[in-house]
Amino acid sequence: MPANINPLVNRPGFWRVAAPLGIGACLLLAWQLVCMLLEVPDYLVPTPAVIARTLAADWGMLLESLLVTLKITFLAFAFAVLLGVAIAFLFVQSRFIEISFFPYAIILQVTPIVAIAPLIIIWVKDTTAALTVCATIMALFPIISNTTLGLRSVNAGLLNLFRLNKATRWQTLRRLRIPSALPYFFGGLRISSGLALIGAVVAEFVAGTGGTGSGLAYQILQAGFQLNIPRLFAALFLITLTGILLFWMMSALSRAVLAGWHESEMG
Repeated sequence: MPANINPLVNRPGFWRVAAPLGIGACLLLAWQLVCMLLEVPDYLVPTPAVIARTLAADWGMLLESLLVTLKITFLAFAFAVLLGVAIAFLFVQSRFIEISFFPYAIILQVTPIVAIAPLIIIWVKDTTAALTVCATIMALFPIISNTTLGLRSVNAGLLNLFRLNKATRWQTLRRLRIPSALPYFFGGLRISSGLALIGAVVAEFVAGTGGTGSGLAYQILQAGFQLNIPRLFAALFLITLTGILLFWMMSALSRAVLAGWHESEMG
């Protein structure tokens, strides 16, 4: 192998990027060849080439819908983080508070959003606010659960040391519990960001909002009604790509914060 290639291949992050991209390219190529060999019509399963052409042709409309969905996703994610962290801080102050209210957080998690979304849309008159509430409910539990677990998962010896030195509750929280909880918190962010996107799309499906303020879910519904399957796949591709980017952003944030001192991101 040429000498100038070795440093690139031996970089720590090279295969982390190259391997998934290579597998993805092989899958797309296999998809294209199978559809061409079997002569599968585009209204059943379009080829990647047809989806790419449709994405380019309908880019303006799909981008506008994507921005609507992203707006709801980021609003819901922000509210989920703020509420989830606040509730976790409350839970860690008292075991009684945690065992009293944590079951209600579980209820939010296990209740299907499609079952309560119609009620929320009826109760909340503003469509964007209603969709944001639905997506927030879906994204909230991982933040509560992971952050609470992290705040509880402190080293017992360090906790006793803080007590021996008569550290206040605030000092223990700021200097011991919060640093210990950060890996759990960032794990919750990775899960919650994807759930916020899913919640936004599901809420849009239930609401069925159209017009200039329509999100990608509405474009999928319309494409299905019109049997415009390439556009449907193009919208699905944008949703999938957005979810991957959100996960990557949260992972990059976790590495940026933890890489210098925590073993989960070192090396």
